[in-house]
Amino acid sequence: MTGIALEPQATTGPASGGGKRSLRRSIGLGAGFAVAVVSLLVSVVTASMVGTADISPLEVVSTILRHTGLSAIAPTEPLPPLLDALVWQSRVPRVLLAGVVGIALTISGAVLQSVTRNPLADPYLLGVSSGASTGAVAVLLLGVGGGLSLSAGAFVGALASFGVLLMLIGGGRVANPARVVLTGVLVSQFFAAVTSVILMVSGDANSTRGFMYWLLGSLAGARWEPVALASIIVFVGVVMIYFFTPALDAFTFGWDAAEALGINVFAARFWLMALSAVVTAAAVAASGAIGFIGLLVPHVVRILIGPMHRTLLPMAALVGAVFLIWVDTFARTAFSPNELPVGVITALLGAPAFALVLRRVNS
Repeated sequence: MTGIALEPQATTGPASGGGKRSLRRSIGLGAGFAVAVVSLLVSVVTASMVGTADISPLEVVSTILRHTGLSAIAPTEPLPPLLDALVWQSRVPRVLLAGVVGIALTISGAVLQSVTRNPLADPYLLGVSSGASTGAVAVLLLGVGGGLSLSAGAFVGALASFGVLLMLIGGGRVANPARVVLTGVLVSQFFAAVTSVILMVSGDANSTRGFMYWLLGSLAGARWEPVALASIIVFVGVVMIYFFTPALDAFTFGWDAAEALGINVFAARFWLMALSAVVTAAAVAASGAIGFIGLLVPHVVRILIGPMHRTLLPMAALVGAVFLIWVDTFARTAFSPNELPVGVITALLGAPAFALVLRRVNS
């Protein structure tokens, strides 16, 4: 019986060049991820020191270390109690919430753009934002929920709107991506109309003004308990989404092509939409509706590193977190003592930026 010994051989020509390109790409991706992680850490510390009070980066780091049980390695003396409370109870949770919301919206946008094959899909495509608004205004003005907080009402409303969407598309069995998009628009418009009716019937000037400020997106009310809850929901949801990266790559070529590649299209589609809805609901409940991040950031990252979701999702999450941290920092400091809703700033920045992305893609 004879056999053929398979031995590694030197590769020359195009194959060798391809191997070198692959190596360079891997090194480039690794360096890009390292830069993004460092940028996120620097952004958290730097944004936490920006404000009217003069606090240094080392004092911010020391405050965080002391409150996390690492006082022994704190590089500076403790801050006065008032400044300590300013950093730990106000700035740090707000910065962290901005990062969490940025991650949630960016991941949801990237997932829905792949699932629906619609480059204009964003986290609010499934009607989650309008449902959250209805839940929030029902709690705020109608007292629905027996003492639920505004954020809890928004979360319940967001999940309710997604449930209506699932019912209308037959539990996810719809065979046409365009129908998902159109149904999402329908659900969104319906819940937006319900919100308007509640405001017109039950709202007064003060409550309506406060609700509209929340609706435009604001992180001003960030505290540790909602930050922790939103972080847990978003972390679990994003990790579960990451297990579906092969399906997301396959969906890029269409649902039929994905099924031909062995993907359980119905199950993958259902879970990806459900997880995106839950992650988006957690973000909207904590901050209101902040637009353009989930639409813009995934496209920018695709241009930079390519469409493979195994690398796209983590890089987009990091970029989205850094982006929203700095947008929120600008929103709360640029016009001090007044503060702009962060959703207004993302819209002002996102609209022209997205126009440039579209121009580059179409050129």
